[in-house]
Order: sequence, then C-alpha cells, then structure tokens
Amino acid sequence: MNRHILLTGATGFVGQCLMKSHASMPWRCAVRALPEGAGPEFFSVGSIDAHTDWTSVLGDIRVVVHMAARAHIMHDDCADPLTEYRRVNTEGTLSLARQAAAAGVKRFVFVSSIKVNGETTSGLQPFTESLTCEIGDPYGTSKKEAEDGLRVIASETGMEVVIIRPPLVYGPNVKANFLNLMKLADTSIPLPFGTINNKRSMVYVGNLVDFIIQCIDHPAAANQTFLVCDGEDLSLRSLLSLMRASLGRPMRLVPVPAFLFRIAGQMTGKGEVVDRLVGDLQIDASKARKLLNWVPPFTVQQGIDATIASYLQSKE
Repeated sequence: MNRHILLTGATGFVGQCLMKSHASMPWRCAVRALPEGAGPEFFSVGSIDAHTDWTSVLGDIRVVVHMAARAHIMHDDCADPLTEYRRVNTEGTLSLARQAAAAGVKRFVFVSSIKVNGETTSGLQPFTESLTCEIGDPYGTSKKEAEDGLRVIASETGMEVVIIRPPLVYGPNVKANFLNLMKLADTSIPLPFGTINNKRSMVYVGNLVDFIIQCIDHPAAANQTFLVCDGEDLSLRSLLSLMRASLGRPMRLVPVPAFLFRIAGQMTGKGEVVDRLVGDLQIDASKARKLLNWVPPFTVQQGIDATIASYLQSKE
C-alpha cells in the first residue's frame, strides 16, 4: 500500500513550516536542487515544467501536496510573464498531476492563490469559492488554469483533487511586503494610516499548515475548493497597531483620509499598490469551517506575536 506523501515546495516559506511542525509524517520532498544537509526524504527533480519526469518519486506515494510555484513577482522584468508563469504553475502542475494519477496516487492537494478570485473586494461581497472577479495578473491566470486542468484530470482519472486558495500568508521568516511593513512599524516615525479602516483577510502560516494537513486525509475534502484565512479581518491601521504593540513601539498613527492615498496612486501610476494598502480583500472561509469542522488553531494575536518574535531574533 502506498504510504508516503509527496511534498513540493518543501524549502519554501510554507513548506518549511509544514515540515518542521509535522516532521513525523512520511514525507518525500521533491526539490529543484538538494539543500545542504538534505536528508533521505529529499529528491532532486530539477525544474518543474511540462517535461519534468516524476517516475522515480511517485512509486510509493498516496497523496501529493503541491506547493512549488513560480511566485508572484511585483516588478517582473520577464519579457513574457504569462508564458513563464504558465510553464511552471500550469503546465508543471498538470504534468505532475497526470503522472500522479497514472501512478495510482489517491489525492492531489494543490495550494493555489486567492488571486484566482481577484485582486480586491472593495465595494463587493467577501470572496467565496464560487465568487470571482476578473483576474488582474499573469500569476492568478496561471493558477486558475491549473485549477481548471486539475478538475478535468480528476474527472477523467478518479484521482481526488483538493484546491486551497490562501490570501497573504504571514509568520516567522516571512519576506516581501509583510516584512517591509514590519520594518516600517519598527520605527518611531509617525505613519499616515490612522484612519485606514479597510478589511483584509490574511492567514497565519501555522493555520494554513494545519488546514493543509486536514486536507490530506479528510474524506469530505475530496474534489473540493476551499478559501482559508484566520477568520479575523484586519485593517491597515489595526495591523500596524498590533505590530507596534508587539514591538514595544509607540502607535503614532496619523489620520490621513484614504481618498488622498488613492489620488496619489492615480497620479503616480501606483493605483494597484495603493489598493493593496487601503482597499479591501475579504474572504468567506465558512465552507472550510463547516465542511471539515476546521477551526484555526492560532489567533491573529498569536500569529503576529510569533512573526514579530522571529523578526526581532533575526536582527540580533
């Protein structure tokens, strides 16, 4: 009987947390190149695209958890970003899924993105699994095409597919925009976000990992799509307040109206960047809670405190 779980993206932000918090599970980790000191559970498969040969890895696998992807890049200087995203995120995913189904894998868990739903819920209802807007970038397009292809493979082969769409993921060792926001909070500079009361759903990495584990074996997860979040939406003002409180910094949030940020965004061609700061992106994750009886094991406060603690330790 197949017993191992194939994990791609094991060296990434979420993958490392998954491996660390559930080290006793029978993982097999497929990576592009073996990390230094890699254990016997690691296998090198090279680049992930339509031509990747997974034969040597899939022989004893019952579930695939696929997280490896070409990540969303804010300032992509690639000549044809959509083609590059499709090469890894769409074609690479579907090739792995077809080979997995042929090898007798029971379930394929795909970590997608909330960008499949859209970029913003400003003026709209919170996103659900079926409520989507126009996809605004190549990354979201490549993930949606992968989702669509996986559903076809599931119907043709009988392999169960589970799709998870997380929003912004934060936690210890987080990078990119969340790290930049922590660095900004870790100053005594007054910040002009005192009246930014938008609503944005996020997910602490510990909560996302817990949900992924649920989806590996839960019978009710088969052939379902889930949105997942902490369950407590934060405004930019409240997020910075939590950060500064955890950092021991004074609040110093100056009340500047949101419409001034939007005007500045239009004038500078940074409208999308501004909307990510002051706009809404809310998720209705009630399906995950009801269908799987899932409750996030960590509160937002616990998640922010753990993230800040890791950030402070990295400064030492």
